Amino acid sequence: MDFAHLTEALASKSYEKIADICDDLMLQAAAEGIAFQDEWPYAIHILGHLYVDDINSARFLWKAVPSTVRESRPELVAVWKIGQKLWTRDYGGVYGAIHGFDWSQEVQGLLVAFSDLYRRRMFQLLVSAYSTLSIHDTAHFLGMSEEEAKNYVTQEGWIVDLASQMLTVKKQQIVSEQKLDSSKLQRLTEYVFHLEH
Repeated sequence: MDFAHLTEALASKSYEKIADICDDLMLQAAAEGIAFQDEWPYAIHILGHLYVDDINSARFLWKAVPSTVRESRPELVAVWKIGQKLWTRDYGGVYGAIHGFDWSQEVQGLLVAFSDLYRRRMFQLLVSAYSTLSIHDTAHFLGMSEEEAKNYVTQEGWIVDLASQMLTVKKQQIVSEQKLDSSKLQRLTEYVFHLEH
């Protein structure tokens, strides 16, 4: 099995491509009748799906992994613990699963990128869902200590009330672009031309 595209995507930190590359390689191997179970990078493949927020595909892939492979790869089981936490919406538990294993060098870069991306997603979720939130809950959702969480959100413009230990969420402005499709532009041009002549 030629994993050159996968190795290249990992090296260039093109993590958003990992799931698709692995899916394509798996389909190619299946079409060619190649047995790949023992050498397949299941941990990276599942993490690739988690990275692009495709928990369903990650879950189905986990179910397809032979039990002998699961039993022989503790790192794969640790990756799926992250998937389980995401599946059950245990937002704070995701960080515990990430920090609860000594990851291999091969998986570490993708995992660090996933962790950062997940934290940004959680932050956006908090911004969209709350107007005020306790420092404790914010720290839980962001996988940080209370002090780290307080510093993180104040850099984003949130206001801290130390007496109540509450944060006031700064809503982000929604910028919308009005797009003019070419047919409307054409009609407008014809209309103006008609008025001028």
